[in-house]
Amino acid sequence: MQHFALTIIGRDRPGIVSQVTEALYRLGCNIADSSCSILGGQFAMILIIAHPEFKDKESFGDAFTALEESGLSVFLRTLKPGGEKHAKIEGEICMISVYGADKPGIVYRVTRELGERNVNITDLNTKLIGSDEHPVYVMMIEAILPDGIDPEEIEAAMNAIKTEMNVDISLRIITPVEL
Repeated sequence: MQHFALTIIGRDRPGIVSQVTEALYRLGCNIADSSCSILGGQFAMILIIAHPEFKDKESFGDAFTALEESGLSVFLRTLKPGGEKHAKIEGEICMISVYGADKPGIVYRVTRELGERNVNITDLNTKLIGSDEHPVYVMMIEAILPDGIDPEEIEAAMNAIKTEMNVDISLRIITPVEL
């Protein structure tokens, strides 16, 4: 079965998820994986979808016209075989949280240190909380520590950034529980 990456972006409003998933349901698509978030005032969705008969983007025809007419931007990409599969990443799962005054470079500095240690970021979210007078930048990262990397090594690197950027950073190992 061919898989596709579908990206939807538009000004946030109630009902976008319902509108998009109804269109996919009526087409006969299956949603294999998805992520949705509000970024600023925009709602963004990325979905991995499949259809038993569609082989390429052209197979969808004008199926997304109604979504575009409602103010959403729609981007569809055909995935190469295997692009729909969950990556098998070995290592410890951890959560890294960052809080501090909003300033340029926070995401870059933290992710650079992680990248230099081959830490795979599996999810990253940022947002501003607080008031206009006292905004607080929040970043939450889910990551996989590769075999051979000790969590203390990551904590030491994060401690250097804490001092350099005057932010609070914490790392917590997540122990998977099978149900």
